[in-house]
Amino acid sequence: RRLRKNKLAMLGFAILFLLILGAIFAPYLTPYEWNETNVLNTNAPPDSEHLLGTDNMGRDTLTRILYAGRISLTVGLVSTSLIILIGTISGGVAGYYGGTVDNIIMRIADVFMSMPFLPLAITMVAIFGAHMFNIMLVIGILGWPSLARLVRGEILSLKEQEFMEAARALGIKDRNQIFRHLLPNTMAPIIVAGTLGIATAIILEAALSFLGMGVNPPTPTWGNMLRAAQSMYVLQNRWWLWIPPGISIFIAVMSLNLVGDALRDALDPRLKE
Repeated sequence: RRLRKNKLAMLGFAILFLLILGAIFAPYLTPYEWNETNVLNTNAPPDSEHLLGTDNMGRDTLTRILYAGRISLTVGLVSTSLIILIGTISGGVAGYYGGTVDNIIMRIADVFMSMPFLPLAITMVAIFGAHMFNIMLVIGILGWPSLARLVRGEILSLKEQEFMEAARALGIKDRNQIFRHLLPNTMAPIIVAGTLGIATAIILEAALSFLGMGVNPPTPTWGNMLRAAQSMYVLQNRWWLWIPPGISIFIAVMSLNLVGDALRDALDPRLKE
């Protein structure tokens, strides 16, 4: 009910829904293929046939933005799912066992967090190859420490409560205590962190693609569409090549942030009326 009362959250959900629908039903929303070229109609401004114009190979810009949404949203969702998987398990184990196990896991997390993310991501992508799967893997591997610390803090608080004393008194196995009693009670902050993490992953994918270390052309992503339009002449004279993908990134990230902030407020027990 609190979430429904938040108008900005509902706006964010609506925008996300439209972006997802556009990505899924892209073949039915445009008569063009994502890599269909027309050398007789290159760099054309928007008109009735091409609502957002064409690029330097005569490809429809709107079509490529819709298909690029598939890549960018998929990278954000899958890489964040990987972050949640690694971060939740490692944070839960570290918080539950404490001691040496906690120190080892948290020191590993400290090592990851001490290194600048983007240079390290560029290095790893250069080693493994600029492919969508590798980008999702790199973001997931490098992004789990902050969530692990969040989950660890929640577990340290929860494991001292009475329901956990009862679980230990009943002789419930450690694995069941972690996965059936502790981690389900940390879902609220994990959901919020995951929502905001998708937005961060979309920006990271766009940054890597813009730097030439993301998904390789001709496969469209919002990032490599911006990379293709980075010359000063294009920026000054062909706005339809860079403003639409830039706005797409802005809208996707902003809507996810609106939803994440609203979820944080809605799931905070201290705000219950």
